[in-house]
Amino acid sequence: MAKFFINRPIFAWVIALLTMMAGAIAMIQLPIAQYPTIAPPAVEIQVSYPGANAETVSNTVTKVIEQNMTGIDNLLYFSSQSNFGNASISLTFASGTDPDIAQVQVQNKLSQATPQLPQEVQAQGITVSKSSSSFLMVAALVATDDRYTQTDLSDYIASNIQDPIARTTGVGNVQLFGAPYAMRIWVDPSALVNYGMTMADIKDAIRAQNAQVAAGELGGTPAVDGQRLNSTIIAQTRMSDADQFENITLKVLPDGSQVRLKDVAEVEKGAENYSIKANYNGKPATGLAINLQTGANALETADAVKARMDELEQFFPDGMELVTAYDTTPFIKISISEVAQVLIEAIILVFLLMFVFLQNLRATLIPTLAIPVVILGTMGVMSLAGFSINTLTMFGMVLSIGLLVDDAIVVVENVERLMSEEGLSPKQATIKSMGQITGALVAIGVVMAAVFAPMAFFPGSTGAVYRQFSLTIITSMGLSVLVAIIFSPALCATLLKPVKHDKNSGWGPLGWFNRTLEKWTVKYTNSIHSILRRTIRFGLLYLGIIGVLTRRRPWRISDPNAVTGWFYHRTIGQHYGQN
Repeated sequence: MAKFFINRPIFAWVIALLTMMAGAIAMIQLPIAQYPTIAPPAVEIQVSYPGANAETVSNTVTKVIEQNMTGIDNLLYFSSQSNFGNASISLTFASGTDPDIAQVQVQNKLSQATPQLPQEVQAQGITVSKSSSSFLMVAALVATDDRYTQTDLSDYIASNIQDPIARTTGVGNVQLFGAPYAMRIWVDPSALVNYGMTMADIKDAIRAQNAQVAAGELGGTPAVDGQRLNSTIIAQTRMSDADQFENITLKVLPDGSQVRLKDVAEVEKGAENYSIKANYNGKPATGLAINLQTGANALETADAVKARMDELEQFFPDGMELVTAYDTTPFIKISISEVAQVLIEAIILVFLLMFVFLQNLRATLIPTLAIPVVILGTMGVMSLAGFSINTLTMFGMVLSIGLLVDDAIVVVENVERLMSEEGLSPKQATIKSMGQITGALVAIGVVMAAVFAPMAFFPGSTGAVYRQFSLTIITSMGLSVLVAIIFSPALCATLLKPVKHDKNSGWGPLGWFNRTLEKWTVKYTNSIHSILRRTIRFGLLYLGIIGVLTRRRPWRISDPNAVTGWFYHRTIGQHYGQN
């Protein structure tokens, strides 16, 4: 196969360029995260039941939904939380499960349980979302003066900010740390007893009189002769202020007098609940927690959310300020940038070391050109496998840089050896060289892949952590073998020139390096020959070393206090100048 590309170097260049282009496109689209997705995919069910305590929510909502969540594919377990007025149920699936399919199955099962839930819960709505359990960032709306309370801020963020942020690309779920405005009715139990009423009477009266009723249309079709106007008739609308609620009729007494809501309760506009109190630097505030959607790019999502916040902030009333109270993306940027810096430094060091040993710019250029082809090709495979650019995959690339150039260096060194020893032309030497070392290159790649392959099959969270790391290295090693068979021979045949100089000659730094390296190479070769002439003696010595290292000799301390006192004297005592 190598001879085919040696005779067609342009074809080899085209393959390399297409690989780099595909990898560059994939690199732009790859999600960026600090670590791989360790936690298995999960689907969250959020239920709101205003006014119900935790026990009521658990008995009438949570248990009903849990009993219907059976028969879902790859479901491992589920957990639930029942709080005052709301419930949260998290269903965790096996690793590798498609979160979209899992969400659809959960919604199908939830539709069977919905008719069994209270009417208030069905009216509030039930949300099902797939998102990570940890927060990507938390935005806070802060009052810069005393004009706004926490309830004012919560109502504004729920009405004007929460929905636009939730619709931003990459956002999985949003959680409001606060409560918007609601009509609060504080019932006096003693007044209810005096009038012979119950809470159910109040609820029925409010539900009947606080309703939107469409009574029909005036002048609708079929229109009579001369009819020119039509209008919708609304007999009753929903109430909007406390005075209207206070005048709700609860009961008519035998004497004709009426019992109104204000007679048994106080009505005011307040927060929907008072379970959360938030401050930011001592000022009233409301938080909006943002969860990342499964598989989304953390950095792009955070940038999109911040851009959306900047757009909304232009319409804020005076005295309100939107700040980022918590943000995980700086840690991601720092970790990825540091690993990328190490990657660049590794490429430079590899180039310098190759130049020192090869001492030929053309020969050094051939292994160097293999680095971007392999790295970008690995990016393309990562995109197909659903990986992300994270600390472990970048570390795998840093580790593989020193390995992937070995194949190209072997090709170049053998071609130069044949040109120097046999006087062949670069093309002839390359053809003969590839016939000698192709099998060795494949064997090296298979052995190196076998070293890291077991890590990809670790179960549980350990496998989730190291799978991307190992597969990244295996992919880069496999591509380096292909580059050494396809691309490097074509470069050797076209770029190299016949060797006409002796590396050991010259008085410069490179000449001194070559002479020193040659001297130590001779010494090392002689020592190896000496060992080979005494195989039995060194074999016994090797077995003795193994026996000493494998023998277990536990430590025995007769006086632990003496050891502790000695350690204190040698470390802490000397540090503080004590004897």
